[in-house]
Amino acid sequence: ARNSERHAPTQSGARPVTSLALRAGRNLAILLPIVVADQASKWMAAIALAQGEAIELLPFANLRLGFNKGISFGLFPAGSATGVVVLIGLTTLIVAGLAVWSVATRNGREGIALSLILGGAIGNLVDRVRAGMVTDFIDLHAAGHHWPTFNLADVAITLGAAWLVLDAFRPAPRSMQAADAQ
Repeated sequence: ARNSERHAPTQSGARPVTSLALRAGRNLAILLPIVVADQASKWMAAIALAQGEAIELLPFANLRLGFNKGISFGLFPAGSATGVVVLIGLTTLIVAGLAVWSVATRNGREGIALSLILGGAIGNLVDRVRAGMVTDFIDLHAAGHHWPTFNLADVAITLGAAWLVLDAFRPAPRSMQAADAQ
């Protein structure tokens, strides 16, 4: 019975990943490509674009180099060295908490979502440690209104957070509902 319990679906319906090493490996396999792609894209944007210059990709999307000294989308700007250190410290604590959570969870979907968030958070943390600010270059707009410029790390964070929220509202599989009814 113990073996069947280890491989039974979790409440969200995902098969549990039972080995700590497998969970850590899965997380690294997801977050490392995110960090590499994020850093490479920021490097290419910094070389190819002048700050503030816009290159139209699509009628609603530009490449536009910008630098974010704040948290997400320029909120809470860190205008001093102390502010940058506080943001680095806060981000490091968040990354550590996400890393523990992502390895601790046995829910595969939750682990993947957390790994997306973690990869994005690490990508932006690398920028903040290296330069004191985050490089952004994706500019979405419609009818003259621009969304704050962002980067691939922000995309990974947003996708992971949306995945977590959607997964939280996913109904339990029928086998779990039947077990709960007993």
